[in-house]
Amino acid sequence: MYAHFLQLGRVSYAEGLEAQRRVVEARKQGLIGDTLLLLEHPPVLTLGRNSSRSNILASDEFLASRGVELHEINRGGDVTYHGPGQLVGYPIVDLRGDLPGKKGPHLGPVDFVRMIEEVLIRVCNDFGVMTQRIPKRTGVWTIAGGSIEEKKIAAIGVHVSQGVTSHGFALNVTTDLRDFAWIVPCGITDRAVTSLELETDPDRQPTMENAIHSTARNFGRVFERQMLAVETLDELLHPASSVL
Repeated sequence: MYAHFLQLGRVSYAEGLEAQRRVVEARKQGLIGDTLLLLEHPPVLTLGRNSSRSNILASDEFLASRGVELHEINRGGDVTYHGPGQLVGYPIVDLRGDLPGKKGPHLGPVDFVRMIEEVLIRVCNDFGVMTQRIPKRTGVWTIAGGSIEEKKIAAIGVHVSQGVTSHGFALNVTTDLRDFAWIVPCGITDRAVTSLELETDPDRQPTMENAIHSTARNFGRVFERQMLAVETLDELLHPASSVL
């Protein structure tokens, strides 16, 4: 079994959504296999289905002065922040396919989220950062020790339509964490956020490029897929025409 992955670079949130929409539609029609889109966004706030506007602390005027967009979307979860230095992943997977751990006609959305968490835990481990799940708190967290509380390093929020997933995860690689002060991240008030950059040793500092490679590799391992890179969205959606 295989899955494609495509690096889109830094694109606007609207452009990322449109790319995701096209890939989801192609996956629903069976025109392509499972696909992982990896990208960055300029500063943007997104509000999931369970979000509360009160969890945005900055005023509309302040956000507008910084050029920060707000988008209400259909993923699960509360408000989150995307910005430069954060690796965003949109895994577009048919949960009815041949997936590890599937019991019955499809993999459950919660089991899918647990698999995404496992991918990100392994990515963090590649950089020497030990992370964990926390019951009832979706995402990936550093491990507490002594007086140091766990911190959130990756957020997850997905949507499922006709058995196909969209949206996904955001891993803080070299993110400017000061921007999280604009919101109550995921509605959680008693824990801070962190990044791979802050948690790694000085001799193992991450880059976006090696975080992307680690993510694609570990996605393939967890989902038991051979990962095949494509260069462009058109090559993914129209493989025959791309070689003419």
